[in-house]
Amino acid sequence: MSLLHHRLPLAVAARIASGRIPTVSTALIAHRLLSTTPRRLHAEPVQEGPSHVSDVSGRIKSPGLKTATYTAQDEPDKYVDPYKNGPGALDKAAHLFFFTEILRGMWIVLENFFRPPYTIMYPYEKGPLSPRFRGEHALRRYPSGEERCIACKLCEAICPAQAITIESETRLDGSRRTTKYDIDMTKCIYCGFCQEACPVDAIVETQNQEFSTETREELLYNKEKLLANGDRAEAEIAANLHSDHVYR
Repeated sequence: MSLLHHRLPLAVAARIASGRIPTVSTALIAHRLLSTTPRRLHAEPVQEGPSHVSDVSGRIKSPGLKTATYTAQDEPDKYVDPYKNGPGALDKAAHLFFFTEILRGMWIVLENFFRPPYTIMYPYEKGPLSPRFRGEHALRRYPSGEERCIACKLCEAICPAQAITIESETRLDGSRRTTKYDIDMTKCIYCGFCQEACPVDAIVETQNQEFSTETREELLYNKEKLLANGDRAEAEIAANLHSDHVYR
């Protein structure tokens, strides 16, 4: 049964290539059978007749057709050896017997051994932080003192940890404002998605990384806590956003 399965596609393709079955449907069926047979990876059918059908709108590529610009991309089912242009046996033997990889690693260790140590006496000394550093969260205000948050809830929707909870109400002028903005810092993974999703730069992550607490309840930030963080670090936040505006 397996022998019949392998020979049937080649027999159909040979009849089509010689012009005995010139219909379009049989040509497509034969091409499908050739592309799924295991022999397609090892041998290509010999093309004896014409490779195009005149009554077909569009191009039908013959599996055995090769031109001067023929590449492996024209035949995606053809097997390509990924190690064909790799290192030879002599190169592998040289790396194996002369321990070149180990010597290369030891050379890097030797270079760094004679360099001066980079030691910081933390917390009295602190290293530089990137403007994109993601630390403690904060809510910002406009220079007039009005809150930036418009209660669009995009940050709540995009948060993968579901750490943000927002409640809002309508103002007298028809706009919305937040009545509740809570962040569970024990759930937050500091991915920065909330800051990227905010259309008005209301919720940001500051460069403050020292906000450890003694109780779990202190890590449940409310709106007043977030606004206080924003008021305290507004100058630093604005400078970091300005330095990074080219990439946003």
